[in-house]
Amino acid sequence: MSTQNSTGLAQGLKPRHVTMLSIAGVIGAGLFVGSGHAIAAAGPAVLLAYAAAGSLVVLVMRMLGEMAVASPDTGSFSTYADRAIGHWAGFSIGWLYWWFWVLVIPLEANAAASILHAWIPDVAHWVFALVITLVLTVTNLFSVKNYGEFEFWFALIKVLAIIAFIVVGLGAVFGFMPNSQVSGVSHLTDTMGFMPNGLGAVVAAMLTTMFSFMGTEIVTIAAAESKNPGQQISKATNSVIWRIFLFYLVSIFLVVALVPWNDPRLAELGSYQTVLELIGIPNAKLIVDIVVLVAVTSCLNSALYTASRMLFSLSKRGDAPAAAQKTSKSGTPSVAVLMSTAAAFVAVIANYVAPAAVFDFLLATSGAIALLVYLVIAVSQLRMRRKREIAGEKIDFKMWLFPGLTYLVILFIVAVLTTMALREDHRVEILATGGLAIAVVVAGLIISSRRKAGNARVALSR
Repeated sequence: MSTQNSTGLAQGLKPRHVTMLSIAGVIGAGLFVGSGHAIAAAGPAVLLAYAAAGSLVVLVMRMLGEMAVASPDTGSFSTYADRAIGHWAGFSIGWLYWWFWVLVIPLEANAAASILHAWIPDVAHWVFALVITLVLTVTNLFSVKNYGEFEFWFALIKVLAIIAFIVVGLGAVFGFMPNSQVSGVSHLTDTMGFMPNGLGAVVAAMLTTMFSFMGTEIVTIAAAESKNPGQQISKATNSVIWRIFLFYLVSIFLVVALVPWNDPRLAELGSYQTVLELIGIPNAKLIVDIVVLVAVTSCLNSALYTASRMLFSLSKRGDAPAAAQKTSKSGTPSVAVLMSTAAAFVAVIANYVAPAAVFDFLLATSGAIALLVYLVIAVSQLRMRRKREIAGEKIDFKMWLFPGLTYLVILFIVAVLTTMALREDHRVEILATGGLAIAVVVAGLIISSRRKAGNARVALSR
C-alpha cells in the first residue's frame, strides 16, 4: 500500500520511476523528427541553438530545484510563485501551464494516431486518437504507480533508442559501418560553412528548439508523490546537464556531421530516419516510427498526469473547482484527471471538426507559455531566496552564482520574448499567448482582491 502525503496524494512513485522520469522527461518526438526542421533552417550551427536553449533549461531547473528541494509540492512553480510573488502570479501561471498540457494531449494523440493509421489504414484516424487517450486516462485514474510504471518503460525505450543511435552514429563517423554511405565529420563545414544562413537563422532555430525541452520540470511535480521528494528532486536536477548534453547535443552533432544540412530528407523524414537510412540500417522508417510512437504516447501520458496535478494543486489553493481536489482511495485526484481529460477531448474534437484556423489559434495561445513559466520560476527563486536568507534559513541546494545568474536568466528570457515579438514568424504566438496571459492575470488579480477583502471582513468581524 502506498502512503499518502499531507495533500492526500499517494506517495506511490518508486525511486526508479522518478529517476527514469528525470532522465527521459526531456525526450519527445521533437528530437527524433522535429530537429530535422531546425537543422534545415540553421545548418550545423543549430548546435549553438540547442546549446543556448539547453543552458537556459539547466539554469531554470537549478532554480526550480532550489525551491522544490526545500518545499516539495505538487503545484511546483505555481505554488512557489504564489508564495514569492503573489496569489495572482501562482493562479496565472498555474492555469496557463494547465492549458499548455491540455493542448498537448490532442497534438500527441493525433501524432500517435497518424502512425497507427499508416500501419492499419482500415481503422479511422480519430478512433486511434480516442482509444489511446481513453486507455491512458484509465491508467492515470487507478493510481500514480500506474503512471510511473508506464512512464518507466516508455522512458527506458526512448533512452535505449538514443543510446543505440549514438553508438551506430559514432560507428559511422569512424568508418566502422560496412553498408554506410557516410563517414567522418566533414559535413560540419563543407556545405557553405558551419553557419550557412547567418546568426539570424540560429536565433530562429533557438526559438524553435527551446520548446523541445518543455517537460523537464515535470519531475518536480511528480517527486512530490514519492517517499523522499527532496532527495529525488536534487538527483534529478543535478542530472539535467548530462541528459541535455548526451541526448540532444551529441545526437544532433552526429546528425549534422553525417548529413549535409541542406539535404531535403532532414525536414521531410526527420533527422534520425535520414541518418539511419544513409548508414544502411534496415527498416529505418519502421524503427523510427516505433520510437516516435512511444515518445508521443509517453508525452500524452505525462500531459494527462501533469495537467491533473496542476488542477489539483490549484483547487487545493481555492483557485479551481473544489471537486478537483477530491482523491480516490488510492490517493489519485480522479476528478482532476477527468476534468483535464474532458477539456482535452474538447480540444481533440476541435482538432477534427473545427476549421483549421480555430485549432491553430488555440495552439498559438500556448506558444510562449514555456518562456513565461521559466520567467516566473526565475523571479520566484530570486524573491524566495531573499526571504529565506533574511529568515536565516539553511539552504542545502543552491542556485549557482546567485543572484547574478538569476538576473541573467531573467534578462535572457525577456530578450527572447522581445525577439519573438519582432519576428513575423513568431509574432502571432506572442500576441495570442500574451492576450491569454493578460486575461488570466486579470482574473487572478480580481480573485486575489476579493480574497483579501473577504479576509479583511472576517478580521473586522472578530
